[in-house]
Amino acid sequence: MALTYSSMLELQTDLIQFDLLNSLSNEQFSSDSIDRGNPSLIMFICNHCPYVIHYHDEIIRLERDYAENINMIAISSNDITSHPQDNPHKMKEMWNSLGLSFPYLFDETQEVARKYKAECTPEFYLFDSNQKLVYRGRMDESSPGSDQVPTGNDLRTAIDNLQNNKPLLEEQFPSMGCNIKWKT
Repeated sequence: MALTYSSMLELQTDLIQFDLLNSLSNEQFSSDSIDRGNPSLIMFICNHCPYVIHYHDEIIRLERDYAENINMIAISSNDITSHPQDNPHKMKEMWNSLGLSFPYLFDETQEVARKYKAECTPEFYLFDSNQKLVYRGRMDESSPGSDQVPTGNDLRTAIDNLQNNKPLLEEQFPSMGCNIKWKT
């Protein structure tokens, strides 16, 4: 595991299109199928990363608290040759064990991760209802092994401010976690 920080895609970037396998349904899921009237939260995660596992309860809370008002999509872009625990079958197993229902997509070619400039897991990208990037970076300041309990504060503040037409924080912090396992 190599600790990596996100590269912070430029704010106001348009939602980057994708058409990927949804591990839950074994069917393609396209960015064209999301509700354009709602904001969208795109998260790059994977099954095995301790930083993602650290946030499992927070991801569950995010779905419970926001899924009716925002599109939520998770994407795993790891090379499954070197990390077979991140394959679509295992992705579906993990999602089911967590009780999550929003799409968990597999970016086999890793092209989507590259277009988003994703570097690590987890990384979070929040787009407004005009499909413009308004937040990117971390969920909160906690990390595995720290004394801090995950709160999701940074990401939740961004979502709440967006939904309540309040300004988003100007200072946004990069996410940190395991590097994406790129194909060689």
